Amino acid sequence: MVRIGYGYDIHRVVADRPLVLGGVVIPWDRGLIGHSDADVLLHAVTDAILGALALGDIGQWFPDTDPRFRGADSAELLLHVLRSPRAVGWRLGNCDVTVVAERPRLAPHVPGIRESVGEILDAEIGRVSVKATTNEGLGPVGHGDAIAAHAVVLLESE
Repeated sequence: MVRIGYGYDIHRVVADRPLVLGGVVIPWDRGLIGHSDADVLLHAVTDAILGALALGDIGQWFPDTDPRFRGADSAELLLHVLRSPRAVGWRLGNCDVTVVAERPRLAPHVPGIRESVGEILDAEIGRVSVKATTNEGLGPVGHGDAIAAHAVVLLESE
């Protein structure tokens, strides 16, 4: 049996915050604002996995009203979902992620992000795709005010 899930996340760009994507700190003078570390890539992957398993969304699992998750490492949140009894018996078939950002240029960081996401998901690198694109100057992402991520995962029963 296989299950497919889709996830999306967006966070505003702010000064004086680290930019974390896929568990990798990207050198830049700005970062993303959020209750946790605001890793839009891992948030989209987490939502895709939760969607594939019909388990709600990241906001239901880790509400921004709960002080326990302030500044949380998004990799740890994803691992919590993966270790949930409701996720046992499923393994990653593949994961495809697109990050949408005008700045910074992400292409040089994609190999490291793929490796990091693969490690978090306990998957070989050939099962993890990470792409970066711009929004062609359109909307908040295009104006450089936000960064977004889309993720699709295929889960296979073990």
